[in-house]
Amino acid sequence: MSYVIKRQVNYKAHKSAVTFQFPALFTEKGVLISHLRFLYTKRNKSQSWLERNCFAIELLLKFINNQTLSYQSATELLRAFVDALCFGTVENEQDPTGLYWRPRKSEDVNVLLGHITSYCDYLDEVHGEGLPKLNPMRKATHAEERLRWCAYYRRHSRCFLNHLNKPSAKELSYVRGVNGPERHLLSVESVYRFPEEYFNRLFNDGFKSSCGHQDYASQLIVMLMHYGGLRLSECFQIYVNDISIDPKTGAALVSVFHPSDGKAPETGFNNRRDYLATKFRLSPRNEYPRNHRLHAGWKQPLLTNRNLSFEVMFFPAHKAIEFTLLLQKYLSLRVNGHHPFLFSNSRGDAETKKNFIQKHSNAVTRIGLITAKSQGTTCHGHRHSYGYRLREYGFNQLEIQKAMHHKSPDSCLAYIRPTDEEVRQRMRCI
Repeated sequence: MSYVIKRQVNYKAHKSAVTFQFPALFTEKGVLISHLRFLYTKRNKSQSWLERNCFAIELLLKFINNQTLSYQSATELLRAFVDALCFGTVENEQDPTGLYWRPRKSEDVNVLLGHITSYCDYLDEVHGEGLPKLNPMRKATHAEERLRWCAYYRRHSRCFLNHLNKPSAKELSYVRGVNGPERHLLSVESVYRFPEEYFNRLFNDGFKSSCGHQDYASQLIVMLMHYGGLRLSECFQIYVNDISIDPKTGAALVSVFHPSDGKAPETGFNNRRDYLATKFRLSPRNEYPRNHRLHAGWKQPLLTNRNLSFEVMFFPAHKAIEFTLLLQKYLSLRVNGHHPFLFSNSRGDAETKKNFIQKHSNAVTRIGLITAKSQGTTCHGHRHSYGYRLREYGFNQLEIQKAMHHKSPDSCLAYIRPTDEEVRQRMRCI
């Protein structure tokens, strides 16, 4: 009987190599070792990327196992697979494949197809031209070639040192034989931010411990997001030693380091990966699987210091002083554990994203709101509030980019772009 099962495995490329943990696919014939080797070549990718790639290959294998039709080529099979993703497998309440897939969004289909194509290209490189190509290249039409050139110039127009990357005419004159659905051109009206009129209530009344005391750790995390613009995952990369105090103003100076390559807080270590492994027998938190309690992602923000870090820019600036006062209260009660991270739970273990997200949801409910992305009441809504606040106080695009540590100036356009209501209001005034 055919089956596909996903499990986490430890993988070593050779005897002297470091052990990595990857998601692996098992079939009735054993582990799909070629995919594990492919993931090893992509080991520097994020855990989210590795998981998504594994999911894409899992879907393809399940589709192949449940096929009742025969296809003349591997490319035709892939095209049928893309159709199944786009339109689902159920027709007239019947599904001969037994998959019962529902239609997926165009963006999702393109991402999954990209993962499959990347894996198949790896197989082509390893095995040469002997195997039939699943998604071969074909000569692009004139319109397709023009669109590829337009996309190239748009993508590289603001890329640093873009003059070093010049594709050949031949490179952009070929396209894939199988493509996903056309991407929709979307102008997002706005991103949802936490409502400012409720923030003080959330901060003062929302975060309470089980015995009714203030939860200082959660308040500090919310301050880092709401007044410092950090992503939630970045808060859990901060060490106790990453914070210093300005002796003149008393303001907190918070640095966020790259979780693995950043400079270690003590001498004698090559980087933070070396420091965590040697002193605490831990891995960088972005390298744990997503289902591990210590997992905290890393979105590759713009690093501004040679030690591979960036500094949190509190706004309004006086919030950095309030952060210092709250930090002193927290550290006086903090339960120390065998880890360097700033935030610990009541047992001394490193605090987790999952636990804080639940605390934040409980706090939102406690003040009479519901947790919903559309309401801006999720954790990420605080970062959006930070971006909007900078815009409201007249910061320009490049300044907002620096404050929010975006690599591209265009990433902060969501905070600068006028909303539909603002455009209508201006029309009414003319």
